Amino acid sequence: MTKHIQTETLESIWQGRVDSEDGEQGRRFHQMVNLVDERNQSVQQQAGLMLLGFCCDEGVRRNKGRVGAFQAPNLIRSALANMAWHHDNKNNEAPLYDAGNVSCLDNKLEKSQQELADHVCSALQQKHKVLIFGGGHEIAWGTFKGLSQHLQASGISAPKIGIINFDAHFDLRTYSTTNSLYPSSSGTPFKQIADHCLKLGWTFNYACLGVSRASNTQALFNQAEQLNVLYREDKELATHLLNKRLVELESFIDNVDYLYLTIDIDVFSACIAPGVSAPAARGITYETIEYLLQPIFEAKNQLGKSKLCIAELAEYNPEFDIDKQTARLAARLAWDISRAMLSIT
Repeated sequence: MTKHIQTETLESIWQGRVDSEDGEQGRRFHQMVNLVDERNQSVQQQAGLMLLGFCCDEGVRRNKGRVGAFQAPNLIRSALANMAWHHDNKNNEAPLYDAGNVSCLDNKLEKSQQELADHVCSALQQKHKVLIFGGGHEIAWGTFKGLSQHLQASGISAPKIGIINFDAHFDLRTYSTTNSLYPSSSGTPFKQIADHCLKLGWTFNYACLGVSRASNTQALFNQAEQLNVLYREDKELATHLLNKRLVELESFIDNVDYLYLTIDIDVFSACIAPGVSAPAARGITYETIEYLLQPIFEAKNQLGKSKLCIAELAEYNPEFDIDKQTARLAARLAWDISRAMLSIT
């Protein structure tokens, strides 16, 4: 898969400060990542956390948005590389891997989404947890297809998957597989997932938190109601309401067996995250998401295993970033998520 890296190599991206005088206590992410490609699959013998990238602008282009997210995965990696490592592999904590990028070339979005799905499925089959860097939010359809392929291959006939999306948008737009006027895009992935679940006879469990009423038409709210989506608007995630949101989220998590976390960076206020495809005038704060991530990280199934198996970041657009501000925000999210995934079983 690393053949799709553009002008940089993974080796050149994972660089940073080395504090050799501090020994193992001075380690950073770039010193701990294990690079995986077709030639050294044996590197990933121990189950751990697999990083993947989805370099894609096509979904946003089809959705009439601001393109530029294609370069995002490598820039998130670069910002994450120098962050401190606080795990102790001597105590058998899970290792960190990076298998490179899937790139959407020549506008072949559906082909790229299937390629991403195959890599996600493969990583899950090897018992890795998966963290993916997008790319537009069309990444979600590829990610869910990969999870679906894995669960079906594992013989699980009716899995209860909980999708938790922090996003200013529902991404439930109408699409058509036959009419080119209404193609799938970054605005359609969760409608595609809903249709996929209906086809398989699975329950569609979708929570969308941080929705901007100003950025979603009434048709989208109607669609959310029809699909029984748990949604809360950005104003409903104010600090004084967070305890109520926490109870709702915990109830949602209790009713599923697997968790898929997806964060669209445009859920944050534009003053915090200017580098996105669709900047939010209001948005929410990092502290809000940080608070609501805790029950997701801590959720366990009946066997005591973590419910969180896959996560992704979408819609970081470096073309509109200011002083790499949004890259650092995305990297901090990746740091929080990866630390949780590496620490839980």
